[in-house]
Amino acid sequence: MNDQHMPFLDWLSQWEADLPYLKVTEVLSAPERAALVSQDLLKGFCYKGPLSSPRAAGIVPKVVELFEQARDLGLQHFLLLQDTHEPDALEFSAYPPHCIAGTEESETIDELTRLPFSDRFTVFSKNSISSHEGTGLDPWLKAHPEVTTFVNVGVCTDICIYHLAVYFRVRANVLQQRDARIVVPADCVQTYDLSVEAATETGGMPHDGDLLHRIFLYHMALNGVEVVAGLR
Repeated sequence: MNDQHMPFLDWLSQWEADLPYLKVTEVLSAPERAALVSQDLLKGFCYKGPLSSPRAAGIVPKVVELFEQARDLGLQHFLLLQDTHEPDALEFSAYPPHCIAGTEESETIDELTRLPFSDRFTVFSKNSISSHEGTGLDPWLKAHPEVTTFVNVGVCTDICIYHLAVYFRVRANVLQQRDARIVVPADCVQTYDLSVEAATETGGMPHDGDLLHRIFLYHMALNGVEVVAGLR
């Protein structure tokens, strides 16, 4: 790596370390105007299959805690956006087949389904990395114009989380929703890691999880998303 990039990378590392914590009571102070949005917290990303990752599984306890806190504060809107792929999904030209409809991989993780308020979950199936194209999310948003705070959790930071958070932010900008808040708690999102050595063996593309997690947190913040260390 060219030395000219080091000042920025050093700054980026410190930026991530200095991310603030927010009070969950402040972010969800008007629970009727907020939604907690889970992205791809499925068995196929956390526990089973070619895209499963212990890094993804590692955020589950924090996510569950946040779900419980949100419920206790009176939140009603829990949105689950979940890969439920067709067997011939075009996405499989870029990623190995995963989370195919009807398989165990496509199931919501047990830690969420076991929550006593899981009947409040609204599940949107998706067949690509987009959470709004062909998923039913846009009609839901139009039916709930009062909801302008979106807390985003899940995987992967640099793929679906990034697309979703920036979509929420851009949509709010287009609609001139000046009170909109798009919040990403860094301790409740994560991405996978694939070393150069492992990628070379499998013929895939390497993926530095730590670096890409950090860069895409930064990129979301650069686009007006409220990136924080976590909600307490």
